[in-house]
This record gives sequence, C-alpha cells and structure tokens, in this order.
Amino acid sequence: MKKAIIWLSYDLGVNGDYPGLYSWLDNEKARECGDSIAFIKRDASDPENMVEVLKKDLKEAVTFKKTDRIYVAFVGDDGSAKGRFIIGKRKAAPWHGYGDATTEEDH
Repeated sequence: MKKAIIWLSYDLGVNGDYPGLYSWLDNEKARECGDSIAFIKRDASDPENMVEVLKKDLKEAVTFKKTDRIYVAFVGDDGSAKGRFIIGKRKAAPWHGYGDATTEEDH
C-alpha cells in the first residue's frame, strides 16, 4: 500500500478544540513539525479522495468553529506538491506591506 506524506497546518484560535485535534493527531501517530504543524502518513491510492476522507475524519473527531482553519500539503499523483484548505479559508497575510517592492506611477 502506497503511503502519502501529508503536512497539516492548523489554526484553531485561542479556544479551539485542541483536545479533540490532539487526540486525533496522536491516533494518527503524527509527528510534530513546529508550531501548529504536524506530519502524517495516509493511504495514497487516490490522493484527491484521501483529502476528502481526511476532512471527514477530522470533522468527526474535532469540533470546528467558523474561524478555524486546517491546511494540508501533500504530493499528488503526478509527483507535484499540492495543498488546500480543508477547513476554513485563506486570509490576508500578516506580512503584507512589509516588503520593499515599489509600484511605479505614471506621470
């Protein structure tokens, strides 16, 4: 059975269901990879379906709020890196505007 390597990034806020998530991660034998990032392996016979099954499993184990977010990154069938939010959505980056890029103005 081929295994998929999955990185899972989670943001459940201050009052999130961390006990539910941590229990799920422990049952998955997840590895810690820094603040709010875990590494797991799952069946990879169908990567797209694997993501949907992962989402279903998480929703059964964790009580999510409207603002909670889970992002997964994995390797697809074609060997390319893929990623998507399976809970929540992307928000504005806190670093936006810090760079030294300038825009040219027409005079």
